[in-house]
Amino acid sequence: MSVQPEINQRDLRSRPEEIMDAVQAGQSFTVTRDGHRIGELVPLRRRRKFVSRAEFAAMSRSAPDISLDAFRADQEATAKHQADDYKGLEAILTVVPVTRALIEQP
Repeated sequence: MSVQPEINQRDLRSRPEEIMDAVQAGQSFTVTRDGHRIGELVPLRRRRKFVSRAEFAAMSRSAPDISLDAFRADQEATAKHQADDYKGLEAILTVVPVTRALIEQP
């Protein structure tokens, strides 16, 4: 891992265009003030919108195998958990109108 060059507050004011060009080109900097490290200036990752078929195939070859049975079991467990959560919510929603009716009786 390479060490990031340090730039101070004065550098940022005196050569902003040069520093921003370097960041745009992929360079990262550690920003200092009065000799103390206060932050990092790093380039944003650019997201690609398109992956070629060849790249996708190459990435897929190194991906771990997925067990179809395990995948289905995970889906069923998640669906059951969500159904259980809904049943609990249904019970709460049923209690609220009954309680309100009891409170509002004259």
